Amino acid sequence: MTTAPAPDAAPVAAAPDADAPDTPDTPSAPLAPTLWATSREWRTALDLAATAVRTRDLAGWPPGDGHPVLVIPGFLAGPESTLFLRQHLRRLGYRTHDWRQGRNLGASAALAADLEELLLELYDRYGRRVSVVGWSAGGIYARELARALPHYTRSVITLGSPFAGHPASTRAWAMYRLLNRGPYTSELFTQEAIAARAGALEVPTTSIYSRDDGIVAWQCCVAAEAPQTENIEVSATHLGYGHHLETLRVLCDRLAQPEGAWTPWQAPAATPADAHEQAG
Repeated sequence: MTTAPAPDAAPVAAAPDADAPDTPDTPSAPLAPTLWATSREWRTALDLAATAVRTRDLAGWPPGDGHPVLVIPGFLAGPESTLFLRQHLRRLGYRTHDWRQGRNLGASAALAADLEELLLELYDRYGRRVSVVGWSAGGIYARELARALPHYTRSVITLGSPFAGHPASTRAWAMYRLLNRGPYTSELFTQEAIAARAGALEVPTTSIYSRDDGIVAWQCCVAAEAPQTENIEVSATHLGYGHHLETLRVLCDRLAQPEGAWTPWQAPAATPADAHEQAG
């Protein structure tokens, strides 16, 4: 697990249209993961089985302070995909909430408005700022939610979210284009819009990424250097972030920080148990 150096600039690409190619126009834009990398996503089942056993005992996990956490699923995923993550956080003491939108089929103006309303509702209910965790495309929504409502957002944590590049650098781009058409979608992927999404937030921001990601080019998940912004590398698959043990440890450590006292991630020293786990 490492903290990545920030890139000099986020890759951008021209806006897509009906005849647009499935790859970004910019030479520096990363390609989507190879089919071989995507085929290795089956490891997520093993990760879930191993993590389910290892998280039964909460000893050693940093306890939550009861603040609300909103969890947003990735593209084509729904509440079931984040259930394990939300249950684990709830057991640690957080007030976890699904995004209430069912399956994630793409962005829209109405969706943005609904999420803002939900964040404000949670803030009013608990009288505390809300942390937002977003998986893949859900992380892009999480960032834009915090950008719109920074005074109500405690922190943002993204899991394999391609906020710093064009979605053509993902294996999901063709399906996204099929399900999302029209002026609103085109406006989302202009060079200006992509650059704006990559801009730093006012709240503590953790971008978790993996070079083993078989769906999203990891370079698009890395934020440029900024105050209260960090990039943390794990070894998860894209479909496994929400139940990958190493990722959960990072996420829970970040959520447990006292409000207003954010400090960058410091990886714990390796233990004999960790070494045995990696060897296995």
